[in-house]
Amino acid sequence: MSAGRQGAAGERAPDQGAAERRAPVRVLLADDQRLVRESLATLLGLLDGVELLDTACDGEEALALAARHQPQVVLMDLRMPRVDGIEATRRLRETHPHVQVIALTTYADDESVLGALRAGARGYLTKDASGEDIRGAILTVAGGEAALDPAVQHHVVSALANQGAAAQHDPGADGAPALPDELTPREAEVLRLIAEGLTNAEIAERLVVSPATVKSHINHVFAKASLRDRTQAVNYAYRTGIATPPQ
Repeated sequence: MSAGRQGAAGERAPDQGAAERRAPVRVLLADDQRLVRESLATLLGLLDGVELLDTACDGEEALALAARHQPQVVLMDLRMPRVDGIEATRRLRETHPHVQVIALTTYADDESVLGALRAGARGYLTKDASGEDIRGAILTVAGGEAALDPAVQHHVVSALANQGAAAQHDPGADGAPALPDELTPREAEVLRLIAEGLTNAEIAERLVVSPATVKSHINHVFAKASLRDRTQAVNYAYRTGIATPPQ
């Protein structure tokens, strides 16, 4: 009798395992470079336990396709036109909080890594990651855990350490409002770069965002501070202490 019960249980277990294997993680891929996008799509199609639902060529299309397909995981490039990957991640996490995002990008600098994680990404991989690394990250974040490429972990530690040191010398670090006209820290950063003489394209490059995102920040700054042009913006930045005039 004991052997019979074990046999019955043994017959059910493979069925349960097969059922689990028949439920792959649903994935959406977003990358603006066609060759890279197609290569990654081919790779994802070969990974066990992963189902590629669709591909997007920029952040705006990724948001639309995520709303349509309801993926579990989005593999998101960071530098894309119209809406960059960081902004798309932020919007996606606001509108579809059940969807997990993995930043899959060429860039592994402090600002890119922290920008993606602050926006809500649960994973971060560089594009030299192996297929098995990508599969592992997808399964990990789908299960609610974080997945960071070892190559970028030291960037996170370094950036957090630098922020902690800066906070000790920041009089506004206790959370009290320190910026005028309800500017956000990102808007103030854009304004400071305008005062340094950078163009929109240069600001986008510096902040690892799209020119469209930079333009949006500038429009917000101009509206909040009642500014008409960049000359007024520079004077405003100097007057409020957001930027320091050249000596």
